[in-house]
Amino acid sequence: MQHASPDLLCQRDSLDPARATALNVSLGREEPIHAGDPLPPFFHQVYFWDPKVASDLGRDGHPKVGGLIPDMQLPRRMWAGGRLQFHRALVAGQTAQKQSRCVAHERKIGRSGPLGLVTLRHDFHQSSDLCVTEWQNLVYRAEQNAQLNVPVPPIARADETVAHCVDFTSTALFRYSALTFNGHRIHYELPYAQDVEGYDGLVVHGPLLAQLLILFAEKELGILSGFSFRATAPLMHFEIAELCCSGTDLWVRGPDGRQCMTAKAELTSS
Repeated sequence: MQHASPDLLCQRDSLDPARATALNVSLGREEPIHAGDPLPPFFHQVYFWDPKVASDLGRDGHPKVGGLIPDMQLPRRMWAGGRLQFHRALVAGQTAQKQSRCVAHERKIGRSGPLGLVTLRHDFHQSSDLCVTEWQNLVYRAEQNAQLNVPVPPIARADETVAHCVDFTSTALFRYSALTFNGHRIHYELPYAQDVEGYDGLVVHGPLLAQLLILFAEKELGILSGFSFRATAPLMHFEIAELCCSGTDLWVRGPDGRQCMTAKAELTSS
């Protein structure tokens, strides 16, 4: 159930544990999640779907802008990064509320042409408690060949204290798209990703990389109170990447050494 206004979207979800278990399995984690269990951080991504009829979708499969996200006449969307505060864990099998609003938007000129920068804030409540606050940074670009004026990706650090290799398949990307109800065609339709958007392959979801980094940070560092991340270069589905950690700094390094994402973990005080 949801209520929408031009500046606020309110949604409710029962947080079905089967969906969280499906995400766990898709991430290579075998533990089932039952009603009453705390959800791993960032698993709220598989809930609070906002389905639209086909006529309300853009060419890329994303919902058309307008309403909560202002229409700046820039149709190509990318998730550029985000920041999260974990106040307490959401609990599987219990109804939760999500409130979303646009807190900033601007149009500017970048090296690759006009850009629309949008920041959304999402607050997740269960009972009367605020559980998670998320700021989501989106970038919108003009309708153009993605191979034109592509910035040179930065080179990733090589001073990690621990690293973990991850690889992907088209099936894995499709499953994540399905679980998050993400219709963006660059993640599952290879001809579209290559011929229309100009990528070398299917693009690994930015939030999927962030999810893997969050779980990696939790395993290596302990319970998180916050996490921020920024996408810096796309990763293709056929590439093997490394999740890297040094202190509370984390990053994703592509097979050619390029930096695909940077992140910072915040830990709860003991």
